[in-house]
Amino acid sequence: MFITALPLNPPLSETPHDLFEAIQALKQELNAVILAHYYQDPDIQDVADYIGDSLELSRKAANTDADVIVFAGVHFMAETAKILNPDKLVLLPDLNAGCSLADSCPPEAFAAFKAAHPEHLVISYINCSAAIKAMSDIICTSSNAVKIVRQIPENQPIIFAPDRNLGRYVIEQTGRDLVLWQGACIVHENFSEKKIVQLKITHPEAEVIAHPECEPAVLRHANYIGSTSALLKYSQQNTHSAFVVATEPGIIHQMQKLSPEKEFIPAPPTNSCACNECPYMRLNTLEKLYLAMKNRAPGITLPEDMRLAALRPIKRMLEMSA
Repeated sequence: MFITALPLNPPLSETPHDLFEAIQALKQELNAVILAHYYQDPDIQDVADYIGDSLELSRKAANTDADVIVFAGVHFMAETAKILNPDKLVLLPDLNAGCSLADSCPPEAFAAFKAAHPEHLVISYINCSAAIKAMSDIICTSSNAVKIVRQIPENQPIIFAPDRNLGRYVIEQTGRDLVLWQGACIVHENFSEKKIVQLKITHPEAEVIAHPECEPAVLRHANYIGSTSALLKYSQQNTHSAFVVATEPGIIHQMQKLSPEKEFIPAPPTNSCACNECPYMRLNTLEKLYLAMKNRAPGITLPEDMRLAALRPIKRMLEMSA
């Protein structure tokens, strides 16, 4: 499924003086579109044609007329773009940019879990591999998970995978009794409730805004819970002057650009490491993005039977979230 990744960094002799200019030139040459997730480094966000969360980027990937899609995100996102665009070249700057949440749901184990619940409809969070999507009935994102579950008849039992925290949040919002796969994101599980409470004391003017992938103990302190794009919109429209942001801090770049007069405080992890940053998202760099476009690799490939099986639940998501 994967092809050999490129060296982590290009030799200095291969690095253009102005990477932004070189990438723009390659974009024209290839008829390429650059899609970037909010959790990418600021330089990548600034060079991207579209920045968004998983739902927004899925829609852009589904509707693009570009010949080449450069996906500055993690592997499952680029896979989704390939599922939607089998005839396009889909590039991922670093093939090692995986996802801890996707990795927490191995296909063989999930197949057995699904077989143990034969009457259940499977709704899978988009943060999963193509193999898991292929075993699912409907895909969702944090933006539309509640909306999609509410459209399912109440007498239909549901498996929700792979994120248990998002699943718990959906249960609270809908009152549905979901069977949860016990997966989680290493970033959103690592925020410190104690340190967030301390920040609320030292910054009484700040609201806490949090992604539903966070642990319930963190969500209890949130003034607002929403997807990445929803958090961005809330921070822009809300009149508060400061926010404690409990999600990957890459989003703060866009928050600060849209509301330069406001203060955005990254929610701290449980220890002194940079564990509130996704190590996989940060594998992509501007240099790797340039090299991927220059060399037309590394590209995403999928078996056609898996792609078609994964396409059906993605199409259902797009229809149900229209």
